[in-house]
Amino acid sequence: MMVRKALALASAALLFTACSEGGAASFDSAALDTDDQKASYGVGVNVGRQLADSRELLDQAAFMRGFRDALEGSDLDVPESDLQPLLQDFGQRVAAAAARERSQVGTENAEAGAAYQEENAARDGVVTTESGLQYEVLREGEGEPPTRDDDVRLHYRGTLIDGTEFDSSYDGDPVVFNAGRLIPGFTEALLLMRPGSHYRIVIPSEIAYGPNGSGPVIGPNSTLVFEIELFEVVE
Repeated sequence: MMVRKALALASAALLFTACSEGGAASFDSAALDTDDQKASYGVGVNVGRQLADSRELLDQAAFMRGFRDALEGSDLDVPESDLQPLLQDFGQRVAAAAARERSQVGTENAEAGAAYQEENAARDGVVTTESGLQYEVLREGEGEPPTRDDDVRLHYRGTLIDGTEFDSSYDGDPVVFNAGRLIPGFTEALLLMRPGSHYRIVIPSEIAYGPNGSGPVIGPNSTLVFEIELFEVVE
């Protein structure tokens, strides 16, 4: 907690110094040559991400004024007794706005995903399973498919339906996963594949990450596209 607090203060101090020495223009000209400068930039990135949901409501000038008064130990221009209920209300409004935005994005992703799945299902060679998983055999392998308890060695590349790549193993060696400990759609596909197979699969959000999404790239209700090369079931 102390480290996190110190980083937040350091980031705010950098913001204050930049504002004092020339305003927003100085942000773009700030040096990023030394490790400390790059680390400071990273601190700013982290804090900025934490405040991103409040960007529409946050008054940056008032924020910096409050930071300056606290840093210098000045008398507060808004009484402490007034701040807590104001901050609580502010936090609730920020959360509500973020929820509305996330809901809208989720609806848009669901609609786009459904349209993509419908178009993909009509392509030659695409099979749709009962769960909604769609798979296309690019190369068929030999032998027995893995079970949920098996470890498998494979390469994979994952993208959104617009082609945005969110994960890939192709930059390095093949990876080893337990077949049963992945998102349901990926596991289902693996259990169909024989060693040596290469599949292209489309995973509806219901058997991927659903309304929660995953990380900064996979939004709520996102349909995912994977290429998977299964090399072997690991003994």
